[in-house]
Amino acid sequence: MAQEVETAPPPRQRRDEDARSQAAPRPEATAPEPNGAAPKRGLSPRVRIIGIVVAILVVLGGVLYWFHARNFEETDDAQIDGHLNPISSKVDGTVLSVSPEVQDNRFVNAGALLVQIDPATYQAELDRAQAEVARLQATAAAAQAQVPVTSANATGQLEIAQASLGQARDAVGTEQANLVAARAKVQQADAVYRQREADRKRYESLIAKQEVSRSEYGAREAEARTAQAALEAARADVVAAENRVRQAQSKVTQQQADVLRARSGPEQVTAAREQSGSANAGLASAKAQLAIAKLNLDHTKVIAPVSGYIGRSSVEVGQRVQTGQPLFTIIQTNDLWVTANFKETQLELVRPGQPVTLHVDTYGRDYSGKVESLAGATGARFSLLPPENATGNFVKVVQRLPVRIRFDPGQDLKDLRPGMSVLAKARVR
Repeated sequence: MAQEVETAPPPRQRRDEDARSQAAPRPEATAPEPNGAAPKRGLSPRVRIIGIVVAILVVLGGVLYWFHARNFEETDDAQIDGHLNPISSKVDGTVLSVSPEVQDNRFVNAGALLVQIDPATYQAELDRAQAEVARLQATAAAAQAQVPVTSANATGQLEIAQASLGQARDAVGTEQANLVAARAKVQQADAVYRQREADRKRYESLIAKQEVSRSEYGAREAEARTAQAALEAARADVVAAENRVRQAQSKVTQQQADVLRARSGPEQVTAAREQSGSANAGLASAKAQLAIAKLNLDHTKVIAPVSGYIGRSSVEVGQRVQTGQPLFTIIQTNDLWVTANFKETQLELVRPGQPVTLHVDTYGRDYSGKVESLAGATGARFSLLPPENATGNFVKVVQRLPVRIRFDPGQDLKDLRPGMSVLAKARVR
């Protein structure tokens, strides 16, 4: 049997076969997995390197963010605060006029006249108080002038009273001596009368015997009558002298009373000074009433105490207002701050003076400020119904403490209004 000799393929055919063999999948690569899953293919080294770099960058960024974030404390529970000045009536009365500026959202300047209340009653009270002050000023001046007069009179009256008492006593002695002399004259006149009467009786018996003439008897009778008249006059002088003695004695009593009264001169001076003090006190009270009347008259004009925007206006012309009745509110915009309610767990490092970034939601702008102070108690303590943990119904809740943040000067705050929401971010490290 003849051997078959294999012949080699031509070169071109061999190249085509090699290309087809390279393009055809290998049996082990295309063989399906026993469980039917797709064949696994490994990541290229390039993809692995990129993944490792990204992971390192993420970890590094997280660490850097943590180091950065730990320097700040922030809260969105914050708002702009300002002064809301409630304006109320200080007197009772009827509203005569209201300024056109007294409308909601209108700006008013400090010192502007906003409301005029009827001043007639208060003007009358002012006039009455002024008249009362004038009257009491005259009374106080007279009482004050009376003090030195009373003091001088008290000193001089004592000396005069003592001198008058001495004179009265001397007068009593003189009148008593005159009384003694008058009584002696009575005795003398009585003796003369007795003698003249005896002579008349003797001549009367002699004329009956016609031993003396009628003319001689008439002479003796006239002498007797004269002596009787002298006796009656002497007795009258005694009565008058006794009366004068009694008058002198009563004068002494009166002068003694004057002396006692003059000796109470210091008390009189004290009384005059007290009267002057009482008059001055009354004058001071009247001046106080005058000041009140002036204030009441001034209060009939409601003046804007600060500059700001009008809000919640409720006053109209012709309205009868009472003392303390709210009329409107003035919202100041030139003195604003932020109240940020941080959680108590955020306040460990918060201190006054730390810088704060304030993001106002309304305008999307950032402002700078500084921590001014921390509240004395948490916000819950100022609520209408503060929590009472002692009752036993206790659930721990993280409390919030108001922190006052003041805007840095030099910023334009004219567009900000109290109540706007703020995101506060304080740098604590």
